[in-house]
Amino acid sequence: MTGPARSETQEPSGARLIDGKGFASRLTQDIAADVQAFYDRHHITPGLAVVLVGNDPASEVYVRNKALQTHRAGMRSFMHMLPATTSQEELLGLVARLNADPEIHGILVQLPLPAGLDPVAVTNAIAPEKDVDGLGVVNAGRLALGLPGLVPCTPLGCLLLLRHYVGDMRGKDALVIGASHLVGRPMAELLLQEGCTVTVAHIDTRDTAALARRADIVVVATGVRELVRGDWIKPGATVIDVGISRVTLPSGKTRLVGDVKFDEVVRHAGMITPVPGGVGPMTIACLLRNTLDAARMIVEARAG
Repeated sequence: MTGPARSETQEPSGARLIDGKGFASRLTQDIAADVQAFYDRHHITPGLAVVLVGNDPASEVYVRNKALQTHRAGMRSFMHMLPATTSQEELLGLVARLNADPEIHGILVQLPLPAGLDPVAVTNAIAPEKDVDGLGVVNAGRLALGLPGLVPCTPLGCLLLLRHYVGDMRGKDALVIGASHLVGRPMAELLLQEGCTVTVAHIDTRDTAALARRADIVVVATGVRELVRGDWIKPGATVIDVGISRVTLPSGKTRLVGDVKFDEVVRHAGMITPVPGGVGPMTIACLLRNTLDAARMIVEARAG
């Protein structure tokens, strides 16, 4: 799945919808086959441990969905649901035990953490070879240097979609709107490695709209709903919308929207990810891919 492809859905304006949900489903099927082949060779089932601290309803739903998808891919899922009163010492103790557990190949601590817990310290306590979120300093450093490692799941999912739908990105102008360590910064690194000329817009950028108007690829990850308007987008550009927010309509019903004003942007873009059904499913699929990759690296290191 490396060449450009036409989406099954096309807007009347001509913009193609990037089918992240369908792509993620096919990717998960491929991962499940690889998991079986890995088991047949090594008699080991990859194991993913997910840690949730507190009782945020949205995070609980997301974590349970991760567990379901993990089982569907033929892997083992280990859930750790901790109360919001968990101390830093207790959380770090759990991470240390998971690091030492040979049945665990991937560890993910769901963010954000409750107040009083240090997410940087917790993330960096995860053994680099089990850091399937790719957020620790070792994997972040390897990404920055262009070395093999575990890449953050959401940027990796965006990259796979771009490779599939856009194809060769060498020489293209790419704009990443948002400079978070979770999405924006690693996304910029990945686009650089694809040969793009990359600009990162952030909270202090003076004229993000002007930067967007010359970009062939725009990746938006700000958490600000419907920030990007239609007149920001260069005709024919590819737009990847990482954001997701729930809004209440005048009728009282709710719907999900992204960081771009979809109804406007779709009239200008050549291709665009919808919300929902775009980047979201790819994040979980890439978490599964990272877990399998981590298992392979751990097994190879032990054999070596």
